[in-house]
Amino acid sequence: MLDIDPRVRVDVDSLMAAQHDLGVCDAIWRIAPGGKADAMSAPHLPKVAGMDPAVTAVPQTAAPTPARTAPTAHPAAVPGPSTLIQDRLAGMVSDLTTLHELTERLTRARDLDASLHEFLRAGAALVGARRGLIVLEPSDGLGPTTTVGLGLGRADLGHIETVPRTATPYGRILDGLPDARGGSDVLPEPGAGAESGPYGIPVDPRHREVAARLGYAASYALPLTAEATGRLGAAVWLYDEQAEPSDRQRDLAGLYVRHAAEHLARMLEVERSRSRLATVAEELLPSRLPRIPGVRLAARHHTGPLGGGDWYDALPLPEGALGLAVGSVTGAGPSAVAAMGRLRASLRAYAVMEGEDPVAVLSDLELLLRLTEPARCATALFAYAEPGQRKIILAGAGHAPPLLIGDHRTEYVETTLSAPLGMLSCWEAPSVEIEPAPGETVLLYTDGLLRRTGDPMDRAYARLHAAAACVPRAVRDDPAAVCDHILRTVLPADDPALAPAAPAGPAGATTASAATAAMAATEDGVEDIVLLAARFD
Repeated sequence: MLDIDPRVRVDVDSLMAAQHDLGVCDAIWRIAPGGKADAMSAPHLPKVAGMDPAVTAVPQTAAPTPARTAPTAHPAAVPGPSTLIQDRLAGMVSDLTTLHELTERLTRARDLDASLHEFLRAGAALVGARRGLIVLEPSDGLGPTTTVGLGLGRADLGHIETVPRTATPYGRILDGLPDARGGSDVLPEPGAGAESGPYGIPVDPRHREVAARLGYAASYALPLTAEATGRLGAAVWLYDEQAEPSDRQRDLAGLYVRHAAEHLARMLEVERSRSRLATVAEELLPSRLPRIPGVRLAARHHTGPLGGGDWYDALPLPEGALGLAVGSVTGAGPSAVAAMGRLRASLRAYAVMEGEDPVAVLSDLELLLRLTEPARCATALFAYAEPGQRKIILAGAGHAPPLLIGDHRTEYVETTLSAPLGMLSCWEAPSVEIEPAPGETVLLYTDGLLRRTGDPMDRAYARLHAAAACVPRAVRDDPAAVCDHILRTVLPADDPALAPAAPAGPAGATTASAATAAMAATEDGVEDIVLLAARFD
């Protein structure tokens, strides 16, 4: 509590006031009793980013009262200490409210990419810029490294990357130079000499060229440093004219960046964990699909952010036969991924020994699961295919029915109802035999494809059937194109699984995966997607 007149007595957090340069004691000290406030005679402010240089009257300040006609003129009335304190407190409240709203928006970002974009937008609003970029380059070298722009296209970012790092403040931050603290960098006028930059530092010719091409004349850079991880990268905002943020804008941006860096460090660790888990899941799945005469194969596998237990397999069997399998293990995370790997390896062994009887394969798999992992259950579908005879014998355990796609028919295969593996003390279900016509494709999939549509299951099945029925004739001979068409048609437009994936594998067998793509998690999580297509010649 300040020892001042009770009429203007207030409570002020001294630490907060010092951080914002809004000390109330300083405001009172600058006003002498009966004198004139220093703020009333402040010089003309220089031009700063996002602010008009003209000094405007404070609305709460009382206007000077004209002197009455008298032998002696009295000085004009000046605002009292309470008015200036109220103005400063109002400014403090406004700044804290702004910081609170921006940090709340940042914490609502679900993944690293969304956090980077939100950070750039908030920083641009604080420093009065409309463009900027952030370079994520952790000093520990574990990645990921990326560059995100605000108001800058890919080509613009490419031009900026051609500027030598030592020629820009944010580049010196990324290089870890001892004197790299960021700050403002106002470029000289186009006709000025090379030595006329701020602080007498020569301006790199390439920097001049890129700035002229992109139309910016100044920048403001800040380092991104977290307490636990150290340097994360650097952010820079660009101004269209020679301007720089004011002291107040610098203070607000500095407070926001310090908080945002800790949030970005946490999201970076989450992204690394997801990437490692997705890599393990990919290594547990087939690296390539087999090449069997009479059939062409393609697969699509997209791992959710939590690392699910969906899997697929295609293995050659004796006498030119082919085993096809898809399945899903309950749960998510590392334990589900490990269980998926054990289940797939066990099914391969049973398929080699008794693959011509899919019911026996699934019965043995159910017994193994019940004895070794009694707390877990799984769905599975196994098909024994003879491409030469175009005959398939299949059995399912609580799994979605296959879809038969052809020129003259598109229909679900009628499979018998059965419980998932591990649900009953003794599992058994009859097998089903189908004979695909030449040119027809059998599509196996997991229920993650249906759930990620966002529709009820009956509508999701109808949506999948409609997507398969409208596959263009020009691509029906390519099972990979059939899978891509179904994904684009069935899933919402913003689903991360629609990101392009590079094909791999030998001729006639294609596999693709976007397991390591960054995907935003919802409250219920995003499930895996598996598609396995087999086209019979």
